[in-house]
Amino acid sequence: KLKKKIETIKGHILVPAHKKLSEEETEKVLTKLNISKKQLPAIFETDPAIQELSPKLGDVFEITRKSPITGEAKFYRVVVHG
Repeated sequence: KLKKKIETIKGHILVPAHKKLSEEETEKVLTKLNISKKQLPAIFETDPAIQELSPKLGDVFEITRKSPITGEAKFYRVVVHG
């Protein structure tokens, strides 16, 4: 039942695309933005949008949202307990 809810949430038009970054991708993003993981906004490990991606504490996710101005906008979140 929970799996069906997660699939429903993930496929919803209002839920943006989520991608788990590799360590290399994470380092590139942090370097480009000149920040540390601690400075990224958080996403809970229990967030339904990332459950299918096997989140672990400290993982960084790229969230791609549609934007009327730029076409798409990328946001980054670090996984925290919650």
